[in-house]
Amino acid sequence: MWVLWLYLLNTVFMLIVALIEARRPAKALNWLTICLILPIIGFVLYLITSNPIQIQRERLTSPHNESDKLLGSFKRSASVIAHALRNLSVQGLRVCQVQVLTNGIETYENLIRSIQNAQKSIDLEYYIFRNDNIGSRITELLIERAESGVKVRFLRDGWGSRKFPRRQLNRMLDAGIDCRAIFPLRSPWIFANLTYRDHCKIVIIDGKEAFTGGINVGDEYTGSKPNIGFWRDTHIRIVGESSADLHTIFQVHWNISVAEQTNQQVKKMRKPAHRTRPISQTIASPGGSALLTQEWASELGTKGTDEVTLADKHALHHAYVQTFEGNPGIPTPIIREVYFNCLTQAVQSIDISTPYFVPDADIIIAIKTAVARGVRVRLLVPRQVELSTMIVGAASRTYYGDLLEAGVHIYQYNKGMLHAKVMIIDGEVATVGSANFDMRSMRLNYEVCEVIYSSDVARKLAEQFEQDLTDSIPLRMEDVLQRSPVQRILDQGARLLAPLL
Repeated sequence: MWVLWLYLLNTVFMLIVALIEARRPAKALNWLTICLILPIIGFVLYLITSNPIQIQRERLTSPHNESDKLLGSFKRSASVIAHALRNLSVQGLRVCQVQVLTNGIETYENLIRSIQNAQKSIDLEYYIFRNDNIGSRITELLIERAESGVKVRFLRDGWGSRKFPRRQLNRMLDAGIDCRAIFPLRSPWIFANLTYRDHCKIVIIDGKEAFTGGINVGDEYTGSKPNIGFWRDTHIRIVGESSADLHTIFQVHWNISVAEQTNQQVKKMRKPAHRTRPISQTIASPGGSALLTQEWASELGTKGTDEVTLADKHALHHAYVQTFEGNPGIPTPIIREVYFNCLTQAVQSIDISTPYFVPDADIIIAIKTAVARGVRVRLLVPRQVELSTMIVGAASRTYYGDLLEAGVHIYQYNKGMLHAKVMIIDGEVATVGSANFDMRSMRLNYEVCEVIYSSDVARKLAEQFEQDLTDSIPLRMEDVLQRSPVQRILDQGARLLAPLL
């Protein structure tokens, strides 16, 4: 009898899952399979990880920008994309200056210089913020600026930055830095929001200058970790109106975050610890940027990094920018809509760089349809994957055969770790942000994405894409067909988890 009752109870639970996830059949099927394999336990896992009873978040979209139009000689595809996305953006089309940053050292140089020059405020939001070489340097600089009277707010994800030490938080709090975490790993947040992570990388300086893209804070982004090697990533620096949109996103995330709790038993330090090198003097010197590059190249052991050119005003490109926030608390998957619109409006070329490629069926259809229209589509993915993301890499491989058959050109980056999240459309439109081409970024994470309308910015990103192709291996249909039966079974098994990846 107890087996019968267990079966009936599990059937009821499966019906509940099916009803809740009726709008997402793939996810519903995924959880029904788990509930079938793990009776009762599967339903408990669903409640813990999926949080079906969500708190509705504020939707950051612009209701009053019907007249926003691109000026100049943009192609029709750019104008159509800008018009289609106008009501999904934070505050419509903005005019600003954009600098493309294509590696960690270049990004950190610009970031440190901007933090050092901050006069009023510094807002930082990161998925991963480590306490390694680069992380400790930035932490010391933030403490220094806070003690100089600059208002500093530090926001980290509770999972991605879970190893950030308490002693550093205490030092930051003691210096006057306001520190918070989104969904920390403690009750009740760990049970209600375990899978909803803040994947954003945002820094706003004085409300006028901002950084965003794919680069977190950690030594691996400089290529200094031997077990990881060379790291290819893309970030952008924005000067102008779009900084206000990123500040709006930061403020919404700040409002749902949790204040860090100080450890009262730890003796508070009134002065920052002794520094082995004066950060402010290094940056303030005329050749500070070059000095930092030389120091990091030797001290951090960076290998294979392309030569970094000094950042100056000539690196800033005039652009129109729309800012978008991916938010799991609203029904509309904003990032997915952005990618889908860009793919469906392209008329000449689509170049995609992404470390994780596990999209839904609509994105795959949009890519295939673009090829059928005569659009050249190239997809750049990493050949090397991190150990923690091997399941995602296995699931990604199940898409390659269909895409190759449809005419998509696929390349596997072979120089190191590819982490850039970039799409270039028709040589005029580009997307840069924190979101990957997977369902986690499109539906489960807090993400940020910039759609940039500028032939100069698109050209800069395209040049880097072409350089990356020289460090890549083309994937052929023969490579897909030569995979062993065991590998195919494992990949297909990983594909079953695609709605959760």
